Amino acid sequence: MSEFLAQLNPNQLKAVTHDSGPLLIVAGAGTGKTTVLINRLAYLVSEKKAKTDEVLIMTFTEKATAEMEERADKILPYGYFDLWINTFHGFCERVLRAEALDIGLSPDFKVLNTTQAWLLIRNNLNNLGLDYYRPLGNPTKFIHELIKHFSRLKDEAVSSQDYLDYAENLVQDEDQMLSGGPEGKLEVERVRELARAYHTYNQLLLDEKYLDFGDLIVYTLRLFQERPNVLAKYRAQFKYVMVDEFQDTNWAQYELVKILVQPNNNLVVVGDDNQSIYKFRGASLSNIMQFKDDYPQAQEIILNDNYRSGQKILDLAHTFIKNNDPNTLEAK
Repeated sequence: MSEFLAQLNPNQLKAVTHDSGPLLIVAGAGTGKTTVLINRLAYLVSEKKAKTDEVLIMTFTEKATAEMEERADKILPYGYFDLWINTFHGFCERVLRAEALDIGLSPDFKVLNTTQAWLLIRNNLNNLGLDYYRPLGNPTKFIHELIKHFSRLKDEAVSSQDYLDYAENLVQDEDQMLSGGPEGKLEVERVRELARAYHTYNQLLLDEKYLDFGDLIVYTLRLFQERPNVLAKYRAQFKYVMVDEFQDTNWAQYELVKILVQPNNNLVVVGDDNQSIYKFRGASLSNIMQFKDDYPQAQEIILNDNYRSGQKILDLAHTFIKNNDPNTLEAK
């Protein structure tokens, strides 16, 4: 292990040997964030602070997961196995396969991709009760937009009942909507229609033993919130949690992480708001800034030595990025 630590720069070494409590690592592209995460895993194992199955690393793509697993295999001594290096959805599916019955789900559920969700809605379009959004001509032209809307709701952990309740509250406050005129009535009906369609879609999923990608996060969060005995088991197992590409987490994913790491809060997140690719889904700087509010005692380490690009490329990139000021982490 010492030979790997010797190759790290001072900030990387500080991040790798961080023992406990929350830590925010701000790491630009090419600064060795994956190296830090995998070396920290190896450090925790070699120092006997945790076993391999007591460290959870979550990231966003299967490609990143495979790369981390490959690096971990090279750096960890022989005989270590059962790594928990997953995408958020992969982690949640793994948990739900084991614990689904605790919240009334079938453990042999099937996970739908976007195309399969589109087909499910198309085949049940008449059951959604669309009137305001009744398509003219092509009867399926709004399906993709409905799926995006439903997906965003799940990113924010909005349940069917939450949405129905919101719609009913609008009905009760209808006289205050846009002066109570026809515009207000139309807006109320629009929201009610979407809420009913969302409810029907989720019921169709359950009836067919399907979960979409958003459900994986939502039901795992629900599992942890409603079954404290199950949550206690996973809290006891995962002594350390690390999250890569933290700037791309949405509200539901961050809530899942926060509830899992309590009460010790041994949480390391790596983020760079300039690399956010899911801003259209509510991700980016907000969760990084929220992390600083949620964990005011958190340490902060900045990795700014780039090992991938030449200075000309870095200077040009920095010039472009500065155009985002003052809405960047660096400026704030």
